[in-house]
Amino acid sequence: MDNTIDHIGFHALDVVIMAAGKGTRMKSQRPKVLHRLAGRPMLGHVVATAAALAARRVVVITGHGATEVEAALAGSAWAQGTFELKFVRQEPQLGTGHAVQQAVPALPDDGAVLVLSGDVPLIQADTLRALLALSAGQQVALLTVELPDPTGYGRIVRDQVHGEAHGGARVAAIVEHKDASDAQRAIREIYSGIMALPARLLKGWLARLTNDNAQQEYYLTDIVRFAVADGVPVRAHAISDALQVTGINSPAQLAELERAWQRRLADGLLAQGVRLADPARLDVRADPRLDRPGELLCGQDVEIDVNCVFEGRVELADNVRIGANCVVANACIAAGAVIHPFTHIDGEKLGVTVGAGALVGPFARLRPGAQLGAEVHIGNFVEVKNATLAAGAKANHLAYLGDATVGERVNFGAGSITANYDGANKHRTVIEADVHVGSNCVLVAPVTLGAGGTVGGGSTITKSTPPGALSVARGKQLSIANWQRPVKHKP
Repeated sequence: MDNTIDHIGFHALDVVIMAAGKGTRMKSQRPKVLHRLAGRPMLGHVVATAAALAARRVVVITGHGATEVEAALAGSAWAQGTFELKFVRQEPQLGTGHAVQQAVPALPDDGAVLVLSGDVPLIQADTLRALLALSAGQQVALLTVELPDPTGYGRIVRDQVHGEAHGGARVAAIVEHKDASDAQRAIREIYSGIMALPARLLKGWLARLTNDNAQQEYYLTDIVRFAVADGVPVRAHAISDALQVTGINSPAQLAELERAWQRRLADGLLAQGVRLADPARLDVRADPRLDRPGELLCGQDVEIDVNCVFEGRVELADNVRIGANCVVANACIAAGAVIHPFTHIDGEKLGVTVGAGALVGPFARLRPGAQLGAEVHIGNFVEVKNATLAAGAKANHLAYLGDATVGERVNFGAGSITANYDGANKHRTVIEADVHVGSNCVLVAPVTLGAGGTVGGGSTITKSTPPGALSVARGKQLSIANWQRPVKHKP
């Protein structure tokens, strides 16, 4: 779909995001809009959606925790793009109309304004494109939805006299719940808090707002009354998907939307043919360290067991199997590989690759820069960091391979490690093809083990070894006959 906006009737789009609320019901010192959904602050979801609309400018209205919110947003990858990011502050908070009044100096007259809420993170770009098309830079367009229980929401009052050929009657007013009559409270169509309208008209209407209502606040919704009085059409774009416009005000609501987000993603994977043992026990999240959105890309016949978490960008090729209770972040896993239960794979910036047919786990850990070739085996309680293992290499038990280059068919024994850090610098260990490293060995880097060599169990290797050699570096065994163990003295 064309991301540009010239084709729907206005020159440019400026997005206003209301993010000034305290969020008392979150019971947290953290500003509400910085609480995470699917690994990303809810405000981050809204800004990313604005970016997808090719907005010219994004104006974020801050208030409670303004310094923290502004710092988090300004330094985030998801707030970078072709749009201009600006902040305005609402202090004190005197209602939604008062909030948008603070943004007026940052809104040029030649554009359309799209008003969003920083605590409504699941709104979709396609929905907003339809709303903008309805506004067409000439009229007010409101996003609405019908709810079984509309308590607390502003009701959409339709003009039943002046109908529309398409889309039903125009909107006559939005009545806030506390100001609504019994008849109006029976209306189930509610205003979502999202609207699109011309900037030049918005500014005049904002200047006319008063706080003559039950809350003694300046309601943004009052501009609908002004538009009707001025003869400007007010249209409603009604959607059936209430999740898109659901706000988050408490930890319980955040948890509910998290599960809804994850279930939708799981349903999409199931539709692609991915086998999920339990769609309710899958999590795909952004990587908060890299501000990288969560992406899980799956080939054919992928199987994922329960309680698995995927962060950042993860690629699972054909016939990959992921066991239960695994955490996988920023990794590419090739066809036919099996990740056994309780494995932790974390690629961070360097990434992790697992070759075709490799076996990893259970209880293994692959850290940034781990590159496993085809048919590599990494077993229980083995850690690999910034190391390359060529095809067929094995480290099956209780081992550490850090800053290492491991050749084909190497067998790395149980309890063996590469000692890669001298207290100041990291050094590399090279283990050439077909080397056998016995159990409980320490390879003190920098060191190279020649191809086809063998290292005897319990050895501490501090010098490079020649190809094909047996290398043993340990104290000579000594046995003392009739040795008496110490006896504990009685008090």
